[in-house]
Amino acid sequence: MLKHWVVTYVAIAVMAALVLLGVNFWLAFPAVLLAKLGLDAWGAINVGSNYYMNVLCKGAGGEKAVALSFDDGPVNGGTAEILDILKAQQVPAAFFFIGNRVAEAPGLVRRAHEEGHLIGNHSYAHQTLFDLLPTSKMKQELQKANDAIEAAAGVKPLLFRPPYGVTNPMLARAVKAGGFTPVGWSIRSLDTVIKEEDQLFERVTRKISPGDIFLFHDTAAATAKILPALIKQLKREGYVLKRLDELLKIPAYA
Repeated sequence: MLKHWVVTYVAIAVMAALVLLGVNFWLAFPAVLLAKLGLDAWGAINVGSNYYMNVLCKGAGGEKAVALSFDDGPVNGGTAEILDILKAQQVPAAFFFIGNRVAEAPGLVRRAHEEGHLIGNHSYAHQTLFDLLPTSKMKQELQKANDAIEAAAGVKPLLFRPPYGVTNPMLARAVKAGGFTPVGWSIRSLDTVIKEEDQLFERVTRKISPGDIFLFHDTAAATAKILPALIKQLKREGYVLKRLDELLKIPAYA
């Protein structure tokens, strides 16, 4: 498994070796740098690569169990509709809430918690340029989100899902400093892009295996439409739908 620090040391070693072998520095340096930057970019956008930090993306798989998770809420309409479906189906889920939206709809956060769902941290503002923030600003984002969630539901989340699933050294330091456990997914629905219900359902049911973590969004209308059918199919195939922290066997709150 590639790690950022390993690639950095290897790149330095390769450069030193090439120079010692008489290769022109200004010819070797761009090639080595481009190769390293390519690996860095790959590691940043692949949440399951564990390139910058260890991100839990799937359960152990010993039991035929899966977990549902929803990002970007709470939003009026979407989150409530999903909660209604989960309640009717008696299924737990994880909600990775955005802090400034929590402040706008604390009742939905409180309801999700009271109905037995896990509440996770998805940053305070989910900024487009979140990944370019310095570590100090990222730490503030995570803490502000936790403060908003605690004010709404009385819990301090330990689980954090990176906005867009992008990781980097600054985020790794912020997550470690805050004592968070980063969590990703193994089945990405792409429900923010796929609007057709049949296409979305086919994508998320194409290849399910024990330990899978589904990623959906409260903001996607098609998700609520296919959710009852997805839950029924999972149960029909013998899957147990567990809460994310139970699937991963990790603590949810501080």
